[in-house]
Amino acid sequence: MSAFTRWPTLALASLSVIFLALSGCADPEDQPPRKQVTGLPDFTTLVEVNAPSVVNVTGVRSLPSLSEAPPDGKPRDWLNDFYERPSGELPGRLLPQENDGSGFILSEDGYIATNAHVIEGASKVFVRLADSRELAAEVVGVDPIGDIALLKIDAKGLPPVSLGDSDAVRPGQWALAIGSPYGFDQTVTAGIISGLGRHLPSETTQPYVPFIQSDVAINPGNSGGPLFNTRGQVIGINAQIFTESGAFNGISFAIPINYVVDVIGQIRQSGQVKRGFLGVEVRAVDRELSDRLGMEQARGAEIVNIIEGSPAAESPLLPGDVILAVNDVPIADSADLTEVLGSLMPGSQIRLSVRSGRETSDIEVALTRLPDSVNASSAPSPEVPEDPELVVLDNLGMILRPLDEGGVRVGELDPNGPAKLSGMMTGDRILSIDRQSVESLAQAYRLVTRIAHNRARRGNDLILFLVERDGEQRFFMPAFAGNPHASD
Repeated sequence: MSAFTRWPTLALASLSVIFLALSGCADPEDQPPRKQVTGLPDFTTLVEVNAPSVVNVTGVRSLPSLSEAPPDGKPRDWLNDFYERPSGELPGRLLPQENDGSGFILSEDGYIATNAHVIEGASKVFVRLADSRELAAEVVGVDPIGDIALLKIDAKGLPPVSLGDSDAVRPGQWALAIGSPYGFDQTVTAGIISGLGRHLPSETTQPYVPFIQSDVAINPGNSGGPLFNTRGQVIGINAQIFTESGAFNGISFAIPINYVVDVIGQIRQSGQVKRGFLGVEVRAVDRELSDRLGMEQARGAEIVNIIEGSPAAESPLLPGDVILAVNDVPIADSADLTEVLGSLMPGSQIRLSVRSGRETSDIEVALTRLPDSVNASSAPSPEVPEDPELVVLDNLGMILRPLDEGGVRVGELDPNGPAKLSGMMTGDRILSIDRQSVESLAQAYRLVTRIAHNRARRGNDLILFLVERDGEQRFFMPAFAGNPHASD
């Protein structure tokens, strides 16, 4: 061995002796016992057992007819279109649109869970099993609010997953995902649980789902796939990521499996999901309000509006009241209240603990069923041309423009605006806004205006966009800053 390679070893050894002498512990046996440090977990067995239960899910939209006339009404020469495009590429209007995601097997006879947004707008759904078989799937039911879909394929003897208890999950625990990011089937990623009870924008701008946050790497194609604990039990469905680039940024969200089981149970029983509805718009209690009401801490949900014709309108509840608990379950903030009410069935008789002024009392109310458009009664109906040339979203720092083949794209972006800072780019095709499909500029304008209005009332300034870029679907959540307007 050369002197050069021996030098570090000799130097470190000498330093160790000096250090031990100075510390009075030159003999290693004289050192106090140290706690054994265990190594990182080995997930190989977990993956081998559970990978066959994870599937790829593809939602395909219908192909247009070859005889379909183009938007300008003029006859179209499909053969010339074919040969005039680079490398013989087929015209874009001929290609079916696909949503790729993941899913997992719930039963031996072919029931499969995935995200609703994976199959959104699809006329046909296909499932590819771990053994490479590809089968057509029946959509048993969809819950857009919870972003959950139940599929059924014609197969027997399939390996179902084992379901865990998401209520037992704790931050710091290890977690593992198996899915198909960017089409790479059976991809395994691992990390830890980062947080619980995270509330994100949903289709009706109300946070019904208490998401599990983790740092498990999730990318486009992972949606609908399982999140496992170290016992090999599914604790959630991977659904969203928070990103400024469209790719994984260290923050991912999964729908708790206990929530999923309840939703799927309702879908199998009746084909739909029912949620309790009280009829109040609420916001979190701040320190100023809690001091004014003589409360020891800022908690609860303050009522800012009561929807006409709702159970709340027929009760003693008034704007300014603070709901502190539902059936003795404490309410920390406005999202907590929505989550608890959404977990109860229509017709449930509930007891509310309400702070009115400096007095606290109990109020009993019978819930009704959550309407399909709970925000419609309180949101504005903005005037906008049916066919505007562009929509300027000052509150997001971007302009929306129409696509030639129909739909909406991102036009110009304010370099310091919320949309740009969230990661959105010029040319992105907007597929949905807050889980609602977008087909026109007028529809996009009305959605953004209504959502901005309702979010301002609730103290929530985030809005969820699903866009398509380079054939991949990506989520972005910019924050509102101003007011939109449309142009003829």
